[in-house]
Amino acid sequence: MLARFVFVACLFASSSLLADEGMWTFHHFPTDAVAEKYGVHIDANWLARVQRSVTRHESGCSGSFVSPDGLVLTNHHCVLRCLAEISSKGQDYIAQGFHARSRAEERKCPTDILSVLMEVEDITAKVNAATAGLSSAQANEARKQELGKLEAACTESAKKHKSGPLACESVTLYQGGQYFLYKYKRYHDVRMVFAPEHAIASFGGDPDNFNFPRWSLDFSLLRVYEDDKPAKTPSFLTWRAEGPQAGEPVFVAGHPGTTNRLLTLEQLKFQRDTQFPEYLTRNSELRGRIAQWGKTSEEAARLAQRPLQTLENSLKVYRGLNRALLDDRLLTDKARREETLRAFVIEQPELTRIVGSAWDDIANAQERYRQIYGRYLYLEASGINSNLFRYARQLVRAAEERGKPNELRLREYADSSLQKLANTLLAETPIDPDYEKLTLSFSLEKMRELLGPDDPTVRALLSTESPESLAAKLVDGTKLADVDERKTLWEGGQEAIAASSDPLIVLARELDPEARAVRKIYEDEVVAPVAAAQERIARARFAAQGTSVYPDATFTLRLSYGAVAGWEENGQALAPFTTLARLYERATGKTPFALPPLWLEARTQLDPTTPFNYVTTNDVIGGNSGSPVIDAQGRLVGLVFDGNIHALSGSYWYDAAKNRTVAVHPAIILTALEKVYGATELARELSGAPPAAGSKRAL
Repeated sequence: MLARFVFVACLFASSSLLADEGMWTFHHFPTDAVAEKYGVHIDANWLARVQRSVTRHESGCSGSFVSPDGLVLTNHHCVLRCLAEISSKGQDYIAQGFHARSRAEERKCPTDILSVLMEVEDITAKVNAATAGLSSAQANEARKQELGKLEAACTESAKKHKSGPLACESVTLYQGGQYFLYKYKRYHDVRMVFAPEHAIASFGGDPDNFNFPRWSLDFSLLRVYEDDKPAKTPSFLTWRAEGPQAGEPVFVAGHPGTTNRLLTLEQLKFQRDTQFPEYLTRNSELRGRIAQWGKTSEEAARLAQRPLQTLENSLKVYRGLNRALLDDRLLTDKARREETLRAFVIEQPELTRIVGSAWDDIANAQERYRQIYGRYLYLEASGINSNLFRYARQLVRAAEERGKPNELRLREYADSSLQKLANTLLAETPIDPDYEKLTLSFSLEKMRELLGPDDPTVRALLSTESPESLAAKLVDGTKLADVDERKTLWEGGQEAIAASSDPLIVLARELDPEARAVRKIYEDEVVAPVAAAQERIARARFAAQGTSVYPDATFTLRLSYGAVAGWEENGQALAPFTTLARLYERATGKTPFALPPLWLEARTQLDPTTPFNYVTTNDVIGGNSGSPVIDAQGRLVGLVFDGNIHALSGSYWYDAAKNRTVAVHPAIILTALEKVYGATELARELSGAPPAAGSKRAL
């Protein structure tokens, strides 16, 4: 009992019981804690309506329905891909913005898919039964097969759901402590409605990124369609134009990507010593090369915009994560918590038997991962940075995997993922050959650098070629930039793939055996022992805490609570709100502090006291971009688009004093639509007013 008390007290010393920490599942939200701290009661009806109002953007963002006609609010930076795909040499929608003045002008985003969580089902007992008594490698395989079977059966039974067919995905929570099926309604017809110019959406650029005070109009509007008509979305968030007050409790609902707050000390050391240094070195150099290429022509500059913004954002994130892991406080705190949990286990003979050598097993798996990291990265993971090569690999793998039973496939080719894969693979998206040569040759060069020139794969690829010459031959010789060619290979299956002489298909075929081999080592000798050990550690955590704490983020729907509040930085109090007046004061006329012409023209018509951006204490992470900020009555009062610089370490811990979420205020969105862009009908739709008589948008 004493050990249990010490453990719980130690673990909760900086937990969500004392701070606004936690990305909670909707099916286990701490309503009592919220009521006690903020005097707000969140009931089941509130949770159900918000759950079905929030959208998951399969590209990695969040959003929300803001009208009954399928209108979706999200960030501008979440639609850069769509804007790039619908742009052309003479029409740059990223730089110039996009405004559909009627429903007929709303443009389809070729690769976007939006999902809404409808139901969840606990399958923990079924998964545990399938893996009972097996070795870690056997259990890992049995787990994948059982999840595949359950997903397939769920999807089949959900075809006749009252809301239309649902897609089922298995979800692991608490590192294997719980398993669920999440059932989604998917929208495959997503259309661009409105996006401001890049200059105002990302005002301040990289210097302001992850900082505050801030003046970014980082919003956009999409619409989902069904049967070529705007979808009916009865669950949506109504608009509270005046926004929240300082100190007011607010909630953020969205799909945070990944946190690592439950990782062991050895897993954190692997990230610090191996994974992050490699990522930062490689991608910093790639950023420089893309930036230089972007200076070669106006068209190159247009094409480089989106990848550069993505890279700059990612690099800043990884630098923040790396700084966190170099902070002695984090690893000291992790070591203390780990030792406390281990001491708790030792006090319980049955737990000692169950947990066994879990921490040592994870440590050994990290050492094995170090040994294969380079080959796994370049042969199987994301090291080869080329859209065309990705198409080739997906086509080669899909041809083989689709012929297998669902439960025996690689997880990314399961039935639950095939439609998403096909949407991306068969979308008519522009491919620039010069950009492809740049990224592919860079990848080949870095592969040779990391693996060494004597590595068998490197020798097979580059014994008679340079990275530049091989990339040129592959890109010039392939037909995979043509969507019709990809469609032919997709539909032709294994026979078409085997007969293809396309150089990238040939390369993907030749690399596939080695890639699958290193993947098997990774899954059997890294993933499997880690998964088995984490499940045993999860048993120990549940013995001490139950589900009184939140699980790590997994790009599944979560809800965080907090309040509008600034913080103190270097002895200076930072107010939670910024206003429009300071935007003009900061404008220099030069990127990234240049304002679009429309904003300069409208200056005298705008109220300088209009709130622009603000900060809250909500706990968020990447993936929450586009999440709605919601008040206690379930109304939309803001749009999450960033965290402050201290939130970069949020993958590992939450600092109540300094971690802040940054949001766009609803007042500036309505002001922009009405007084800068003349999008009065969109403003009316957001406000819940009926379209004006004779308006095109009503059609």
